[in-house]
Amino acid sequence: MDDLLQSIGEIARASRRLARQAEKQYAHEVEDVLRTRCRDPRRIEHLLDGMLDFGFDAAMVRLYKKLCRYYFEIDPRATASYVYAYRDMWDEEGQAKSET
Repeated sequence: MDDLLQSIGEIARASRRLARQAEKQYAHEVEDVLRTRCRDPRRIEHLLDGMLDFGFDAAMVRLYKKLCRYYFEIDPRATASYVYAYRDMWDEEGQAKSET
């Protein structure tokens, strides 16, 4: 049992390290999109798709929301689909509603 707990702890630490690395890279990209006022849906959606994988991390969720708020002015319908995708994958309240 101790080995199992140790293994789980190692996996959790590795996930946090990976999330920190991803946050640094995505933060740079998101800031570039905002700074240049990029309106390329492919670029923005590519970032949102990748960031969605890190919905377990609060810092990445903040970046995700920041990009969603920006993208909403460009394509509200697509942005709504990304909000729902986040809720379906990560939001406990959203999961509870979909299970009922």
